[in-house]
This record gives sequence, structure tokens and C-alpha cells, in this order.
Amino acid sequence: MDYTGKLIGISRDIVTGKLHVTFSINEGNEFIRSYEKLKEIDLMDIIVRKFKKKRSLDANAYFHVLNGKIADEMKISKARCKNILISRYGQPEFIADEEIAVIKTNIPVDQMLELETLHTIPCGVEIQNGKEINFYKVYRGSHTYDSKEMSILIDCTVQEAKELGIDTETPDSIEKMKQLYERNLNAQKNKGSAI
Repeated sequence: MDYTGKLIGISRDIVTGKLHVTFSINEGNEFIRSYEKLKEIDLMDIIVRKFKKKRSLDANAYFHVLNGKIADEMKISKARCKNILISRYGQPEFIADEEIAVIKTNIPVDQMLELETLHTIPCGVEIQNGKEINFYKVYRGSHTYDSKEMSILIDCTVQEAKELGIDTETPDSIEKMKQLYERNLNAQKNKGSAI
């Protein structure tokens, strides 16, 4: 958990001789929500460094940041977590006549959910020649989403993170990320039409 703030003071416990360091924290509400978990930890690493303004994230980049945090909290791989989130809140891949793309394969569910290159969710199983054959709905990668599709994905992912007790950016910051995502999309469209 990272916070920003300012060093306020220092004192020494006269009984133990240990230092007590006081900080003011900008993300006070987030810290309060984390406090109960933090106070149960007997020993923790504390890192203090000079603040550096982070590169602006767009909504898709922030989705990947949250995906990593959710995966860590759930103790699953980032690939599996991404496949789960995209299948819950993302956009299906369509083939002709607005039919959702489905693939049939002998790849087991546990292995398929670990794929980075294909986003799927199981939707059926058959036994053929004594072997299990799985069917999967296919979903588009988040980098292909328009601004409305990305807004749905990011809002729902933020909600999942909050339910797991994960700190998220403020609503204003998230809105700025969505706007940056839309600007980046428009810039790509303009670049494509200029060729």
C-alpha cells in the first residue's frame, strides 16, 4: 500500500527507546479502511522516499494495475484474473450476424484460463471418443474497447477491487483516466485517417 504525505514529527518512547514517527497522509480515507488490517501485522517494511509524480495512466493501463492487485489478493495468476474480469465485464468477440464467437478445443479449463493471448470463459463440455472437449466464449482484449466499453470495464473492476479491500484511485482520478483513454483513441483514429 502506497500513500503520499509529509513527515510531521518524531519522538522517542522512554520505555523501549524506539522512535515514533508521525506522518500526515493525503489518502486519509483509504488509510482508515486499511488500518484494521495493518495494525494486525507484527513487523512490516516501511519505505519512505521523495514523491515523484507518476506518469498519467489511462483507463486501460489502470485496469491492468487493478487486475494485478486483485490477482494478488485472490492468490491467482494475473492472466487468470484478467480472463475472469474480462469475461464478467468485457466485450465478447463476434463473428458474422452478431453471433458470439465460441471455440471448441481439448485444452482443459485450468490451462485455458492461464492463457495471456486469448480471453475466454468456459461455456460447455462434451465427451467425444472418450475425451473431454471444452467450449469457450471468446472475449476481445481490453485494448480494443471504445470509451463506453472501457468505462464499463473500469467501473466494474474498481468495484471488485473495493469489495476486496483494495485501495483505488479517487472517482475524479478515474474520470481523468477515462478521458485520457478517449483522447488516446481519438488520436489513433486521427492518425489512421491521415495515412
